[in-house]
Amino acid sequence: MTETPNVRNGGRAVVATLAAHGVDTIFGIPGTHNLEFYRHLPEFGIRAVTPRHEQGAGYGADGYFLVSGKPGVVITTSGPGLTNVLTAAATAYAESRPMLILSPGVPTGFERADVGMLHETKDSSGAVGRLLVSSQRTRTAEGAAQAVAEAFAMFDSARPGPVHIEVPLDVLEGAWNGSVPVPFAGHRPGLDEHVVARAAEAIRSAKRPLVIAGGGARSAHTEVARLVEALDAPLATTANGKGIIAETHPLSLGANVRFPSVQAESAAADVLIVLGSELADSDLWGGVIGAQTSIGVRDESARQTVIRCDIDPDQLNKNLPGDILACADTGEFLTALMSALGSASATAASAGDDGTASSGSNVSAASAKESGADRVARIRESWGTDFDSDAIGARVTRLVEEGAGSNVVISGDSSQVTYDGTVHALTASTPDQLLYMPGFATLGYGIPAAVGAKLADPARPVVCILGDGAAMFSVQELMTAAELGLGIPFVVVDNGGYAEIEGQMVDRDIEPFAVRLARPDFAQLGQSMGGAGVTIDEADIDSALPAAIAEALDRTVPTVIHITIGH
Repeated sequence: MTETPNVRNGGRAVVATLAAHGVDTIFGIPGTHNLEFYRHLPEFGIRAVTPRHEQGAGYGADGYFLVSGKPGVVITTSGPGLTNVLTAAATAYAESRPMLILSPGVPTGFERADVGMLHETKDSSGAVGRLLVSSQRTRTAEGAAQAVAEAFAMFDSARPGPVHIEVPLDVLEGAWNGSVPVPFAGHRPGLDEHVVARAAEAIRSAKRPLVIAGGGARSAHTEVARLVEALDAPLATTANGKGIIAETHPLSLGANVRFPSVQAESAAADVLIVLGSELADSDLWGGVIGAQTSIGVRDESARQTVIRCDIDPDQLNKNLPGDILACADTGEFLTALMSALGSASATAASAGDDGTASSGSNVSAASAKESGADRVARIRESWGTDFDSDAIGARVTRLVEEGAGSNVVISGDSSQVTYDGTVHALTASTPDQLLYMPGFATLGYGIPAAVGAKLADPARPVVCILGDGAAMFSVQELMTAAELGLGIPFVVVDNGGYAEIEGQMVDRDIEPFAVRLARPDFAQLGQSMGGAGVTIDEADIDSALPAAIAEALDRTVPTVIHITIGH
């Protein structure tokens, strides 16, 4: 077939702009209407990953972002291709993660025409725009290219989230006479020096400070570490903030903001610093952070000062009204704050070789009755009642970490083994080790997210741990992993269906039905898809699982490790 690399149409305008913004991988499924996007991908060196369902494309793009730091890009076809990806896109919105979705649309002039065209949709852009940060139907090839550039500028300068760009078929296939937009920086909120000064003043007098960090602080992990060391303050994170500082650090409380002991400590803090988090109930499980009588109602008798920083001004008072509000990028705010405190150089000088703080690095150490490390140790002693560390999810997570190593990336799902296990049991050292979506709580996320993560960093161990119910939502993506030659262990903890929902039925005096499900032989299923398969009984996991994980990571095909519970 004759190559036509210089076809200058709307598809080329979009793909050339993607390449100019550093995109090297897209996720999607070729379809009748999106081929003019696909035509140009090889010329610009962009790898096309083909999952078996567009929802898998979205989750794969999200996993790719969490490990690579590059916004995930998805190309769908019109109609069902676009609607299939919407659950994944809504997940990215709930978790504030960047994702760019590109799709063709009906030709110009056929909007809402209802003439029966293939994949015709009443108003794709209007529908999608109700769920995501934005959806734009472009009018020209030049406008489509500019929309891509604007999306990337937004990802870097505002609260990130999914953006959809619809390119009408006549625009996608029609002439492009413009040039590739030059990448440009978006406008971040400016730092208010008065707010920084007020925050520094409050911190200087703090005797019992505490820091809470969420997903909005992931990119500021270095600055967060400097802050907690300078203050000698414990740090607790949300699930999306897990690993912002190493969870072996003496000041780390881990991703455990739902634990009553951590919530009690947050209420007792005289200065509470919240960075990049809305303090959502999906993390708090019915509890509250800070001195509050109920969600959003401060306990004024506590005399607590709350400092909040978020790049999105609408987040600054959510679920806990603040006293000092910094609408800013977390890293920029903390850099300015440390400068105002005059402690940046002192922190560097007093930090030990292992990166932990010495006793001299505390801004308020002289007046503190209990060191930050002592507070962390005291709080951790109560975790036996906050968390069942012997439950199957926690046990499996520790054994996976033993077999894969301390830098393992673990992809989870909306499974008990994840939110009751991996979130708390994984000892993360970096903020990219847990792939999870606590807010939207999406079943089917884990398998394709692991594929995306492994593509982002092929040399790094990536393991997926999920339940049998979640696995059946996206099990077809095992075939994608096999086709790509990805040595990912997929650990399926099989308790016979939707055990958590069954428990909730029992709690409501409902005789359980529709929750005890037939399942495949997951090990044989893995083998049938070109991978490997292993079955391990729960009684044998301590001896067998670490070795099975290590062996799976040495393969160039995926391995399904089927753990049977009570079978």
